[in-house]
Amino acid sequence: MSPVVTALDLPAGSPGGSVELLNDLYGGAIPRISARLFMLHSNRPPEPPIETLKIYGKCLTGHRFWAYVDALKTALTALVDPDDVAVTHLQHLAFGATPALLRTLPEHPSIALVHGTDLLVAASNSTQCQVLRQSAHRVTAIVVPTPAMARRLRSLAPETNIAKIHHIPWGIPDHLLHQPLTPPLAQDRPFRLLYAGRLTAEKGVETLAATCAQSKHMTLSIAAPADEYARFSNQLQKTGCAHHYLGWLDRHQLWQVFRDHDALVVPSTTLEAFGLVAVEAQACGLPVLYQPVPGLTDVLGDSALPVDFTDPHALTTALRILHQDPSARADLRTAGYGNARRFPISATAEALIALGNQIT
Repeated sequence: MSPVVTALDLPAGSPGGSVELLNDLYGGAIPRISARLFMLHSNRPPEPPIETLKIYGKCLTGHRFWAYVDALKTALTALVDPDDVAVTHLQHLAFGATPALLRTLPEHPSIALVHGTDLLVAASNSTQCQVLRQSAHRVTAIVVPTPAMARRLRSLAPETNIAKIHHIPWGIPDHLLHQPLTPPLAQDRPFRLLYAGRLTAEKGVETLAATCAQSKHMTLSIAAPADEYARFSNQLQKTGCAHHYLGWLDRHQLWQVFRDHDALVVPSTTLEAFGLVAVEAQACGLPVLYQPVPGLTDVLGDSALPVDFTDPHALTTALRILHQDPSARADLRTAGYGNARRFPISATAEALIALGNQIT
């Protein structure tokens, strides 16, 4: 029996923080939370215990979206025995898997984990805003990783019962918090910046690149999905920013790449649910520079360096200070590591299990 059932309607093996969190909580040989875990079928074999659904036609809007939800519900109903489930974990408050699971197991207690993309999409898509509001009304509990996420949720769904909302921070692998910090690089060369993540508009990479093109004595490396980089490369070239594309790296590769850089940059323009990659960088001893947007300010605060990435002078000044002042770099490394230690994934899992026990 798996007392939890959860689903994420992304193809197995997709990039992104929500997938990494899903794997950390429910995946692996000994999952922290025992669950039936479903994702969409892909050409890549799924990692156990992921089960895949051969459902196609994913979309976000109108009657086609609801037809997609019906197809997901039909598939889940055929696979899930309600008597084997104690609680459902809904990844996102919007998108297809959430209404599908709520229809599959309408009488079961449910916990919705708000990841951020659901809020961003619901703000501009009327269908998904409707899904988000309906889901927020129906679920038993809602988990947000930061206070900023709770505020944004209530702005989109103001009738949400505030008593349902629980603050449980996301986390990073515990073992990352117990390995030796990477020694800092020698400084007789340009300052090496690293961007790691998706290349969607709200991530602010085009603005970062334009600003970096006007800043001297630095290089920029980009680790991002290949298809997104291919679509984005022309825009990058237009900025005039010289950069090095690293490909899309799995987490273990990314942790190694941290060793080859002087700082991670997080130039998000609107909202970040949590900023897992920034906290992982801090755990590895890599200083973080970030745009002070909601979510990131909650998680990083003064353990990282807030910078206005739209201002070349501000970025150049920050890089000059870090490049020339070893004590400033050391302070950021120490503060960052201390911050990362607040967020072990084991604590996230334990809090979710406790909440599940509370509502069942």
